[in-house]
Amino acid sequence: LITAYGWRPMFALLGLGCMVWLIPWMALVKNDDQKLERAAAKAGAPSVPFGRILATPAIWGIVVGTFCYQYFVYFCMTWMPSYFAERRGLSLENTGVYTMFSFLGMAAVATLAGWAADRMIDRGMDAVKVRKGFILAGFLVATTEIFGAFAQSNSVALFWAIFSLSGLGLTTANYWALTQTILPGTAVGRVVGVQNCAASLSGIAASLITGWLKQATGSYEAPMQTIWIFLLLGIASYTFVVRRKYAPKI
Repeated sequence: LITAYGWRPMFALLGLGCMVWLIPWMALVKNDDQKLERAAAKAGAPSVPFGRILATPAIWGIVVGTFCYQYFVYFCMTWMPSYFAERRGLSLENTGVYTMFSFLGMAAVATLAGWAADRMIDRGMDAVKVRKGFILAGFLVATTEIFGAFAQSNSVALFWAIFSLSGLGLTTANYWALTQTILPGTAVGRVVGVQNCAASLSGIAASLITGWLKQATGSYEAPMQTIWIFLLLGIASYTFVVRRKYAPKI
């Protein structure tokens, strides 16, 4: 679309597409929040003070893990097309195709991972262990992006780019669900708000750090090494800090 019509129609299409999506969303999504809140009030579920929530290690583990996860995602959204074009010499059309396959793979894996995790939990497996297992597996697969950074062959580099982001889909379906699993029901909304804040901050960081490193070094190797470091930090965070014993107690 950009090649044929320019960037303005593409921007307009994205904006209108979001508006069109509102129609089925408003028609199909039920507002159950008030019912859930009334049920919680009747059950006498106590509220956890926000200060106590922020003082627990599990919350900061979730925040750091979310930041690290989204850092890679935002790099792919903002810099992957430039990486394909500048470093790998792809045309604008092919850049769009390979970026599409990367996120399409991520979406497919996320769907399957969410289904598989739910099935395992339904069969009696521990929900926290199952969710964490998928999250860590996704981070580990995503670290393979470092192979693409140093690959001499374009085909090999493109394979690792698609494979690593697709593998991160194992995390996508489960890291939000783990937050709801490990925390008291009355605290989930506030923690998810903090989690979303961390996700947004990673978008700022990924764009700025990548641009600075690219200008300073003249290549994409340093930015992709930085992604690898953040992914390892995410693995450490979910492994050692995000635990049920470190979650806030009612």
